[in-house]
Amino acid sequence: MDRKNKLLLIHRCRGATRPLMRKILNEDPQLEQVFNYSILDLKQNFSLSENRARSLYSDLHSSHVFHQLQADLSNFQAVTIFDSAYPPLLRSIKDCPLVLYFIGEIGLVRHFPSLSIVGTRTPSKEACYKMNKIIPPLISEGWLIVSGMAKGIDGFAHQLAIEGSGKTIAVLGGGFRHIYPKDHRGLFHTMAASQLLLSEYPPNSPPQRYYFPERNRLISGLSFGTLVVEAKEKSGTLITVDQALDQGREVYAIPGSPLSPEAAGCNKMIQEGAKLVQNTYDLLEDWQYASSKWSRFLSEKREIAFDFLNDLQ
Repeated sequence: MDRKNKLLLIHRCRGATRPLMRKILNEDPQLEQVFNYSILDLKQNFSLSENRARSLYSDLHSSHVFHQLQADLSNFQAVTIFDSAYPPLLRSIKDCPLVLYFIGEIGLVRHFPSLSIVGTRTPSKEACYKMNKIIPPLISEGWLIVSGMAKGIDGFAHQLAIEGSGKTIAVLGGGFRHIYPKDHRGLFHTMAASQLLLSEYPPNSPPQRYYFPERNRLISGLSFGTLVVEAKEKSGTLITVDQALDQGREVYAIPGSPLSPEAAGCNKMIQEGAKLVQNTYDLLEDWQYASSKWSRFLSEKREIAFDFLNDLQ
């Protein structure tokens, strides 16, 4: 196996968390030794418990795990931190994914400008009206939309991009064989045919509660900014906002009535410094100021041959 396939195999071993995979790569950058380690070697070199070391050793040498990987790669594609096709914007974020599975047009990860759109799963009619007013002109201007294919704001954002003959990326909180929510199966297949679906979880991985906060760092990381359309004050949407701020991305919010609990999260964000968005022009104007910085950033990412150990820091 080449190094990419070795990493893909390690990625699906039991107990192979991202921190452990980074330890393995730091000790064995070419992945030439780890498959020769004994259980004791794995235990001592990576400070693993006996049970975890045994599970890892078993899966590293399992024909079942290997054949399942090959079967998945015959149906889906994968990109790793070693590949030039890896999303350039994700290389700069903390805890970047080492492996991404994808369906569709991987070149969309280099499309700019890209804007992440997030919000409640139960939007008001007013939220949909706001999106219909603000988002289609961006799509007409060639903006790519990133979201999470959840119910509500996410799904509507993807639909607006598709209906406007634009481009959109969905980051999923589970494997491709477990479409969630089930109501979005049609959207999933439409996006598979003409857009891009991404997941850092193997195709057979069912959605888990903690996967969704994890995937939020990828939604924010794939764009220069995140727009929150509607969110309650303690909404899970605000996890994506925290990720965006931590990544140095721009954060935008659409205000709402102070009498509406669905708008409380956005109004509070604006109080705390998020950029207020009332119309499309607010975003277009801000991009005029930000575009040169992000163009330089992307140019550097294209031209520099990254040492993957630095990428993993």
